Amino acid sequence: MSEAFVNSAFLALSGGFQDAYTYFTREEVFSNAQTGNVVLMSQHFMCGEWMAGLRYLFPILAFAVGVWVAEQIQGRYRYARKLHWRQSILLMEIVILFIVGFIPTRFDMAATALVSFSCAMQVQSFRKVNGYSYASTMCIGNLRSGIAALSGYVREHKSQQAEQMLYYFGIIFLFALGAGIGGVMSMNSGISIRAIWVSCVLLLISFCLMFIEKPKTS
Repeated sequence: MSEAFVNSAFLALSGGFQDAYTYFTREEVFSNAQTGNVVLMSQHFMCGEWMAGLRYLFPILAFAVGVWVAEQIQGRYRYARKLHWRQSILLMEIVILFIVGFIPTRFDMAATALVSFSCAMQVQSFRKVNGYSYASTMCIGNLRSGIAALSGYVREHKSQQAEQMLYYFGIIFLFALGAGIGGVMSMNSGISIRAIWVSCVLLLISFCLMFIEKPKTS
């Protein structure tokens, strides 16, 4: 079930929401788009703006640590029976994001680093949708794969390529939808930093979906 499209849909919605949340409420730093963080970090460092550059460096490092932690959890608990290791990752992510909703804006750097850590665990743990490699917290790889599948379908007219294309474009659309909702809610002064709790709800739905046994196709 962890590879089912319905599960990936909630992960993509959450991924887009988290990126918009940190950008609009946490000093315009990305939680997922580490390429953007590298560009902005480098620009600030080159201009001698060291503190501004550190705002982008810490999320990058936190993302790297998140990937490492998720890989370690997978290696140790791959065959756990009581709770799937991916569900354990989601529970950790939910707890972390819930805590972030309480962190005041004067600690934006720490909040963004925690969200980046959480995003990294998600993208490391959920890497396929119906057998196709994808990312639930970023778009560039999905866009490349979707366009490649579209090109292949135009050339060869294989139904599998059309299916693959629709999966990727669907994930991109859901990520964009999550980002849009996240941006609007994050800019609402009445919600602001607590908007991240919406992401917790989306991840909780994904967690519950994974208890459902996906029907096997013949």
